[in-house]
Amino acid sequence: MTPTIRFATARDAETIHRFIRALAEFEREPEAVQATPAGLRAQMEDRNPPFECLIAEHEGDALGFALFFRTYSTWSGHTGLYLEDLFVLEQYRGCGIGKAMLQRLAQITTARGWARMEWSVLDWNTSAQDFYRAQGARPTDGWTVWRLTGEALLKASRQ
Repeated sequence: MTPTIRFATARDAETIHRFIRALAEFEREPEAVQATPAGLRAQMEDRNPPFECLIAEHEGDALGFALFFRTYSTWSGHTGLYLEDLFVLEQYRGCGIGKAMLQRLAQITTARGWARMEWSVLDWNTSAQDFYRAQGARPTDGWTVWRLTGEALLKASRQ
């Protein structure tokens, strides 16, 4: 299967939201999704949207998405691409869609003159880890992702 991969527009907000919810289900955190289609649409219509998104389609059906945004490395002095989510519907996994999206993301990164792509993978998601390794990606050993949210974020902002 050769998917068509295109940039999402604000009209795709419902589809993106559906993929976000499906990804949250897969990652065993369905109640964690706070994003709404209306919120995604408004962000995508903004003059400076906080993210970009690719949609993989075949014969008009949306099969997966890749949501990403720009980062910056102080050490290298270069911009990069952070892949927040890459998700393919279960029935289409193994058909080359994830590989095609990763290739398109690499093309975007190099065409924009950016130096690297990064993303996080859950420890238990060994199939994703195997997939990324097969594409030539490697984990960044020695680094752990940290997060400050909710009440802890509010408390930190008041200190």
